[in-house]
Amino acid sequence: MTGYGWGECSRNGLKVTVELSSVNRKQSEVFVNLPRELEVLEAQIRDELNQRIARGRVTARVSLHAAEGRDSARMHLNQKLAKSYATEFTRLAKELKLAGPVSLDMVLRAPGVLQASEEMADAEDFWPMIRKALQQAIDMLVAMRVREGSHLFKDLRTRIAAMRQAVAKIQKLAPKVQISYRDQLLTRIRSAGLDKLELDDDRVLKEVIFFADRSDVSEELIRLQSHFHQFDACVQSGDSIGRALDFLAQEMNREINTIGSKANDSAIAHHVVAFKADLERFREQAQNVE
Repeated sequence: MTGYGWGECSRNGLKVTVELSSVNRKQSEVFVNLPRELEVLEAQIRDELNQRIARGRVTARVSLHAAEGRDSARMHLNQKLAKSYATEFTRLAKELKLAGPVSLDMVLRAPGVLQASEEMADAEDFWPMIRKALQQAIDMLVAMRVREGSHLFKDLRTRIAAMRQAVAKIQKLAPKVQISYRDQLLTRIRSAGLDKLELDDDRVLKEVIFFADRSDVSEELIRLQSHFHQFDACVQSGDSIGRALDFLAQEMNREINTIGSKANDSAIAHHVVAFKADLERFREQAQNVE
C-alpha cells in the first residue's frame, strides 16, 4: 500500500528528521538511508517499522542536522568531503545535461558531510531522538495507508459480490446441463438413423450417467462458497489479511478453472469468464492490502 510519513525531533542543538514512503509490494521490504555515523542504528529502525508495517516496500530516510537558531558546535563540517561531493555533483549534472546549479542543501545532505563531534559521537545517543521522529512518521504513514485501505476494501467487496452472483447463476444452470446433454445425445442418435435406441436403453443411460458424473461441479461450487465465507471472516478479523486474500484468490482461480473445463456448457462458460475477470481485479487489489 502506498503512503508517506514525516517526523522530526530537536534536542541539544540538533534536529533529526525522518521521512517514510511506501509503495505496493507483495512481500515486506524495508530500505533505510542513514548518515554514515548513524548506520549502526539501522537494525533498530527496521524493527520499529516491522512492528507496525507488515507489507509493502518502505523506504526510510533519516537526516541529522543543526537545529535552527541554536548553537551548532556539536556538529562540524567535513569541508574536504563537501568539496569532493560538489565537484562530482557538478560533473554528473553536466554529463546528464541537467539544468540548475548544485545547491548547498544537496551537498550538506550527502553522507558524511555533516558529522557529529566527539562529544556526541556515540550513535546510541541519537536513538531517542530518531525513535521519536520515526514514530511520528510511522503514525502519519499508517494513517494514510488506512485511508487507502478503506477504498480498497470497498472495491474488494464489490468484486466478491459480483463473483457470488456469477456462482449463483452457475449453480442454477448446472442441473440443466445433463438434461441438455441427454437431449442432444438422443437427437444425434436419431439423426444417425438409430431410432430404435430409446432413453431407457442401457447404452444411452450409461453415457448420460458418465457425462453427468464428469460434468458435476457441485464440489467446486461448495468450495467457492466456502472461500466467500473465508473472505467475510478475514475482513472482520482486524488482522493483517493481505496474504490470506492472495491465497483465497489462488484457490478461487483453481475452482473456477475446474468448473469451466468440466461444465461443457456455453451459458456456464459465459459466467465463468465474467467470474475470472472480477477475480483478476480482486487478485490485483489484494496484493495492495496489508
